[in-house]
Amino acid sequence: MSIFDIFNQLNKEKSDAAGSPGQPDYILVGLGNPGEKYENTRHNAGFMTLDKLAEKSGVQLKKIRFKSLTATAAVNGVTCLLMKPTTYMNNSGEAVVEAMNFYKIPPERVIICYDDISLEPSHIRIRRKGSDGGHNGMKSIIYLTGFDTFQRIKIGVGAKPHKDYNLADWVLSRFTDEEKKLMAEGTDKAVSSLELMVKDKTSEAMNKYNS
Repeated sequence: MSIFDIFNQLNKEKSDAAGSPGQPDYILVGLGNPGEKYENTRHNAGFMTLDKLAEKSGVQLKKIRFKSLTATAAVNGVTCLLMKPTTYMNNSGEAVVEAMNFYKIPPERVIICYDDISLEPSHIRIRRKGSDGGHNGMKSIIYLTGFDTFQRIKIGVGAKPHKDYNLADWVLSRFTDEEKKLMAEGTDKAVSSLELMVKDKTSEAMNKYNS
């Protein structure tokens, strides 16, 4: 063993002893807008999911890295980087591409959670890849990374009350008390899906939770 190898081994042991989480196997991203103004709005369904996953995993999303609030967690025994971009929705790709490039994570091991107005609250839909579907957060991620092969979980937030309702106003509106209960069901399903997907059980998650 060379001096260089010994040095690297000592550094690794020191890092392990300090509780370093190491290289993540997956990046799990919840999309939304930062700040109290946007808390619990429909557009923040991804944030709500990541907050619930972080709580269940015993971590806090508070370390600022990759233009995001982050935490490293063991999700169903798999090391994952949890991310809530602080770039605002339309620039979500800036955060995702930084983390992917830093850890050399392929798009297939990045799972994006975000709101979908075509699904009712409590419903989710899992996809292995696809277009942005008109969602500005996904549009930014696909454009800046050059990939559309991200696994994703779409979380239902309900359709506009009528066709002339302004879309921006709708996705930035808050849930009714009844919708909050349904959203809790939906985010629970999304968290359970993530726990399966990081174990390469996406088909099982789709069969169990897709609406």
